[in-house]
Amino acid sequence: MKIVLAIDSFKGCASSQELSSWIGGAIGDVYPTAEIVACYIADGGEGMLDAIMQNVKGNIVTCNVHDPLMNPLSAQYGILEDGTTAVIEMAQASGLPLVPKEKRNPLLTTTFGVGEMVKDAILKGCRKFVVGIGGSATNDAGLGMMQALGYRFLDSNGEVLGHGGEILEKIHTIDESRVLPELKACEFVVACDVDNVMFGAHGSAQIYAGQKGADEVMIKRLDAGMEHFTKVLKNRLGKDVAMNAGSGAAGGMGGGMQAFLDAKLRSGIEIILDQIGFDTHLKDATLVITGEGRIDKQSLMGKVLSGVSKRAQNAGVPLIALGGGIADELEEHEGVDALFSIMRYPMSLEEAMEKNRAEKLVRQSTKEIFRLIKLIKNSAS
Repeated sequence: MKIVLAIDSFKGCASSQELSSWIGGAIGDVYPTAEIVACYIADGGEGMLDAIMQNVKGNIVTCNVHDPLMNPLSAQYGILEDGTTAVIEMAQASGLPLVPKEKRNPLLTTTFGVGEMVKDAILKGCRKFVVGIGGSATNDAGLGMMQALGYRFLDSNGEVLGHGGEILEKIHTIDESRVLPELKACEFVVACDVDNVMFGAHGSAQIYAGQKGADEVMIKRLDAGMEHFTKVLKNRLGKDVAMNAGSGAAGGMGGGMQAFLDAKLRSGIEIILDQIGFDTHLKDATLVITGEGRIDKQSLMGKVLSGVSKRAQNAGVPLIALGGGIADELEEHEGVDALFSIMRYPMSLEEAMEKNRAEKLVRQSTKEIFRLIKLIKNSAS
């Protein structure tokens, strides 16, 4: 029996690695000879770097960059064993947790540190980039990243602009004369799991800026600034990306990377499954186990569970999903053969998220599932 584990973290409670260890151990208690293949998974946001680098060969690199408020910061990225592919997690340099709640202001926060990581990797010989853009503290359309790579943005007086979302409304000219020359030879694939556009009712500011510290006045200003900037992109660079699905991801980072770097936007889970060779692990597999903290309709729309289920279906391997909870509205399984909640009795969310209790619940639920599998197999034979 070969069991492939591809379970997302239970956010705020347990990592993909911890869950895989608990589930694998419980399976071993029932089937001691079972082959367990653990694939550590994330959806392209925080945790993407760990998910890829713990599944494939490569090295973690530490470099000095700047955080969203331009304070010095030590960040990490990965270089795969080919020596030319870098894995960049935006949250390492521009993530929301890096900014204290009282200082969160997307008019000021910048993606400059992300560009510094990319530049460091370029100088180390990398030319292919996998960039996860989830969990950002920014709404600057990736302009900070571009500044770190040599782009300069000037106002109508020819003055060089500073950092943050506040410069969007002021940009008049884009100066490419100092851009890192190696950038032309680089390829960028962006992990993006939202379809938001750059401005408007479904745009980056109106949907997400409030979560990053913006009040209503700031949101309107950022939205107007983003609309202005997209017109500059179209007029100055001939790049019309504003209404591309995903262009508004990470405060417009998706669109900025499309415009300046010709980046390709892809589902985060699809990128990770490709990078870790997930389809190869499915060969001769008996069963796949996936899941996340809360399984609902969104889980089946471009997230980890959705991506894993499509691959399992294509390979003809049965799939079980295990979750901390399952939403009432979820009636259709959509490619998942069976859904199980780890909850055994009523308890508060706080109680359920206590790591020791969560481990016990995960182990108990997994054992019961495999006891049932064993019972059915024995009855059939």
